[in-house]
Amino acid sequence: MKNNKYYPWIVVGLLWFVALLNYMDRQMLSTMKEAMQVDIVELQSATNFGRLMAIFLWIYGLVSPMAGMIADRLNRKWLIVGSLFVWSTVTYGMGYAETFDQLYWLRALMGVSEALYIPAGLSLIADWHKDKSRSLAIGIHMTGLYTGQAIGGFGATVAAAYNWHTTFHGFGIIGIVYALVLMLFLHENKEHTEMEKIARSANEERTSPFRGLSLLLGNIAFWVILFYFAVPSLPGWATKNWLPTLFAESLGIPMSEAGPISTITIAVSSFIGVIVGGLLSDRWVQKNIRGRVYTGAIGLGITIPALMLLGFGHHLFSVVGAGLLFGIGFGMFDANNMPILCQFVSAKYRATAYGIMNMTGVFAGAAVTDLLGKWTDGGRLGLGFALLAGVVLLALCLQLYFLRPKTDNME
Repeated sequence: MKNNKYYPWIVVGLLWFVALLNYMDRQMLSTMKEAMQVDIVELQSATNFGRLMAIFLWIYGLVSPMAGMIADRLNRKWLIVGSLFVWSTVTYGMGYAETFDQLYWLRALMGVSEALYIPAGLSLIADWHKDKSRSLAIGIHMTGLYTGQAIGGFGATVAAAYNWHTTFHGFGIIGIVYALVLMLFLHENKEHTEMEKIARSANEERTSPFRGLSLLLGNIAFWVILFYFAVPSLPGWATKNWLPTLFAESLGIPMSEAGPISTITIAVSSFIGVIVGGLLSDRWVQKNIRGRVYTGAIGLGITIPALMLLGFGHHLFSVVGAGLLFGIGFGMFDANNMPILCQFVSAKYRATAYGIMNMTGVFAGAAVTDLLGKWTDGGRLGLGFALLAGVVLLALCLQLYFLRPKTDNME
């Protein structure tokens, strides 16, 4: 199968479902707060709920650089299969949790297992797709994340129909079964495998797993990409973890309705954004080497007014419209992160680089998730969303000024 000319797209399809499960399992907790707080009273505090959401992000961020280094040195297929199996087992186990502490540590373990996936998955796709299809392939994969986020929004709905225990059990079993499917059909890129063999036979300074890290940190362009990636992660994670609550408060509707409306709004618009951003970037870069940078900048620019509207809107049209606008912009930005990274970092260290980017982005997300939990208790969640527009504007300016690639695929 891996010698089939269409196999690079089969890889995207296989990993699309992994991305869906990755975000579905983490997202559904954000919508099931009301159902779970009946049995676990600590969840009645927004501050405690923010802590529960944030521990995943802190652990996820801490593990991400190591996950990237591991992905650059080991077979990425088995890393993906193993991480999917573990986080799905954790999701299943959350259905048995009876205390806040049990949920807290299970959520932390999920952070470890899910961190192993994204650097390996994106670097695998980037190896299978080059030049004219890279941004589109990455973008299509990202739609799996958004679809999983949307399905996760129905967690409260499923929990209302059955119970939150059954919801965790059901979604966990799905992931465990799909890990077995990947064992049969997912394959490593042959060029990557050959590169690993040559490196080992030549004894090419592979003894230290931190060599790639030191090379990356000495690259000024990588520091700019790091900041450019981290700052938009603030509103990105804010929408993932607090948008259902914002919709419920701004529109005066129950969480069982706000959860699906908010997550579907973001998922549908982000789906459009990554496809548009992928197609535009792949064509623009053929004429202008900064085409990917410009496409990402357009996306970030769109999110700025969207965040203002999300923060201050109180009507269905303005709030949902702002969510759609934010999703389109963020999708265009999201589809071009790895392709832009490929313009500055060689294939040998891309997973490591993305792992570091993930860490900085997730740490930013953890901080804003915790902060917005406290602001929610103080009735200022909308103001928090609006203020994020300012930091995004700063990232946009720095990106346009500093990111000037000379090639579309750094060797």
